Amino acid sequence: MKILVIDDDPFILKVLTRQLAQASRKEVIACSSAEQALSLLERAGATIALVILDLQMPQMDGIECVRHLARLGYQGGVLLLSGEDERILSTAQSLARAHGLNVLDAVRKPISLARLCQVLEQGQAAPLLPKRGPLDLCDPADLARGIASGELINHYQPKVVLANGAVDGVEALVRWQHPRHGIIYPDQFISVAEQHGMIEELSRCVMRQALTDARLWRQHGLRLNIAINVTMNNISSLLFPEFVTQMAMETGMPLDHLILEVTESQLMAEPLKALDSVTRLRLKRIGLSIDDFGTGYSSLAQLRDIPFSELKIDRSFVHQASRDPTRRAIFDSTLAMAEQLGMNTVAEGVEDAEDWDYLQKTGRCQLAQGYFIARPMPAEQMNDWMQQWSHRLEGLIALREK
Repeated sequence: MKILVIDDDPFILKVLTRQLAQASRKEVIACSSAEQALSLLERAGATIALVILDLQMPQMDGIECVRHLARLGYQGGVLLLSGEDERILSTAQSLARAHGLNVLDAVRKPISLARLCQVLEQGQAAPLLPKRGPLDLCDPADLARGIASGELINHYQPKVVLANGAVDGVEALVRWQHPRHGIIYPDQFISVAEQHGMIEELSRCVMRQALTDARLWRQHGLRLNIAINVTMNNISSLLFPEFVTQMAMETGMPLDHLILEVTESQLMAEPLKALDSVTRLRLKRIGLSIDDFGTGYSSLAQLRDIPFSELKIDRSFVHQASRDPTRRAIFDSTLAMAEQLGMNTVAEGVEDAEDWDYLQKTGRCQLAQGYFIARPMPAEQMNDWMQQWSHRLEGLIALREK
């Protein structure tokens, strides 16, 4: 496997080649233009493990090159470099990720050897996830059959207390175990369920399974808070609070250990009924969390009108906040607002040790969730993961005390 460096500056190419010789045993290929690099990738793209790309180049710039990398289906790592300001770098990184590229970092020139080594290690530790099927895979009739046949399954992603690493609870994340296509992720079928009137039954399936799994965990001594995703249109039904209460009673789930995470992918169709339901849910001591705050339809008006108990800060404001002034400013201001409103906060998208260390140093966010802690897992893997996390936490604490 090789590393491809693309930069129109001969001096930068020479410096990077020398740094990479020190930091990696991989062969380095230097290209002075994007056109030359793309021609090479078309012939031998499978042998390129990492592309280091300058954004500011004559003729074809780095942004246009990113588009062509996506067109070629390039699956290796990408490191973006530029002398431009941090906000342009951040935007370029977001754009490249939106194209489906595995962007390891976006760094201002010149990059230090230490930072380069860190990026190379990150690329080895976090390979690309398997590619998902096409977004038009989900047929409404097939989804209705899958729901009726019990093909929806839950995976669970832990949430931990930042102050001490204790496991606070889990978020239930639905998957479709399709008999022909295998695991299908929610971004491929949730919108179909919403558009074809199936979201209420889908959400009820997820809740039944989550509360049943929680009962089994309690029998093994694990008393975890359970967070379940619903939409505002889910809870616009005036009977929804009774359904939740009945399900909790049947499974022995304490209501104050249940959190409903509101993901508002569509505007509320019936705001009055939704406000009726959420207020009654809160009176029953069921937690209410606003998910992915700062994106989509999540807004200050929702915080004003709905009695949320928890605010989840979207990963786009958490991951790399330690090195991105814009993300850090939004993250800090959101934390300050949540504190003033008396709400708990969850940082989503804690992807690496740098994110974890930054959150611990801020000391203001209560909970953390992300791949650095754990990927979503089937219910039966929770006990094993708990033991692994306990050992790993001992190592993290020891490192912090050094």
